Amino acid sequence: MFLGLDFGTSSVKGVVMDGRQKIIATASAPLKVSRPRPGWSEQNPEHWWRACNAVIARLRKMKPRAMAAVEGIGLSGQQHGATLLDGAGKVLRPAILWNDARAFAEGAEIERAEPRARAISGNIALAGFTAPKLLWVKKHEPRTFARVAKVLLPKDYIRFRMTGDYASDLSDAAGTHWLDVGKRQWSDELLAASSMERAQMPTLFEGTAATGRLSPAVARAWGMAKRPVVAGGGGDNAASACGMGAIHDNDAFLSLGTSGVIFVANRQFRPNPARAVHAFCHAVPGTWHQMGVILSAAASLEWLAGLLATPVPKLLSTLGPRVSGPAPALFLPYLSGERTPVGDSEVRGLMLGLAHETDRKTLVHAVLDGVAFALRENLDAIAATGTRIDRLWAVGGGSRSALWLSIMATVLDLPIDLPAAGDVGGAFGAARLGLIAATGAQPATVLTPPKRARTFMPDKTLRAAYAAAYQRYVRLYPAIRDIR
Repeated sequence: MFLGLDFGTSSVKGVVMDGRQKIIATASAPLKVSRPRPGWSEQNPEHWWRACNAVIARLRKMKPRAMAAVEGIGLSGQQHGATLLDGAGKVLRPAILWNDARAFAEGAEIERAEPRARAISGNIALAGFTAPKLLWVKKHEPRTFARVAKVLLPKDYIRFRMTGDYASDLSDAAGTHWLDVGKRQWSDELLAASSMERAQMPTLFEGTAATGRLSPAVARAWGMAKRPVVAGGGGDNAASACGMGAIHDNDAFLSLGTSGVIFVANRQFRPNPARAVHAFCHAVPGTWHQMGVILSAAASLEWLAGLLATPVPKLLSTLGPRVSGPAPALFLPYLSGERTPVGDSEVRGLMLGLAHETDRKTLVHAVLDGVAFALRENLDAIAATGTRIDRLWAVGGGSRSALWLSIMATVLDLPIDLPAAGDVGGAFGAARLGLIAATGAQPATVLTPPKRARTFMPDKTLRAAYAAAYQRYVRLYPAIRDIR
């Protein structure tokens, strides 16, 4: 038996699967985000651990024998979060999360201090990355900074609580801006640029490798007799790619979660920092990946649902099964700033074209279109590196909307495949990595793609109208960039 744990922003999810990769139990526990100031986003790491134990308890209640027989555990998690520990392994302050915007000035400082930063990391030093956050702590909380002995990413803090090991995998570490991504190792130059040292970093492992075993105390508490090995695992999107079998050159998927992602696997390291494309190590050895990332995908719909005091499914139902063209209003989904392609943490969203006749239906339609247009910009930025994407799998909560996937297919001008029923997300990908670490199986034999349930094709009758609307959309950010 194999266990996958995914530590997201809004919940912790657990999946138990057998040696044939059949899922036999799933469970989840919610998490809350604290926003003590505008642009800030934090969580208490102790809450991750409590939620983790709640998930384990639910899985044990459902399948006690299966949980007792677990041989390998894989971890997946939200990237970039800064979890600061002292020399005794105690948490020094709330973790600063991936969508926290406070460190935008510190990112620029890192690039001034180390002019080769983009060449080494393959990425812009965005405010959401881990390194700028530590520079912010040094400036604004110097006493805390002076006590930092280790910096761990969210899932790796849970690994520490599970095993006592300070370890991380390369896909997650690539999002810190401390990694030489091409060489797959920590960069002393990038560490120095944010006043950090290699001794403060965890040991690096491939996502398929075993980093250690569950401690005897945790194994007893979790009812696991074999002290299972714990795999390196992956950042949430790399782990999801393992769940989707997206490990070969040009394998790609679209994720419509809180954030939106276009992910593509690469045989080579292909950075494009000028357009804020994320170029990271994959969770599979000798493989990299590119991501275009928008910070507010399904989060944009949730924002509108809150504003209109209407659940998302009811909002979507106002549009019916299809649309006859683009919305009359244009929505720029930069509610928390934006990553690809602008790398601007200070910009905020926009709804253009409001009129007396604008109604709820128009607003919902504009949000669906705006997120699709934002992801089209991501696709174009990735294509500029020479990467070719022929089709996409669709995952995430937003993929439950057939209408949204139809709009996406038309805007992206690509077929979009929906997986057959079954979990293909980060927790499942993590469980697969746990299987590989425990058994030594070859990744290509385990990380296979799912069956296809449905394919959404571009609507040829709407292609021209959506292409014209997209050209209007790409003019929005340059027009408002200097208006704060």
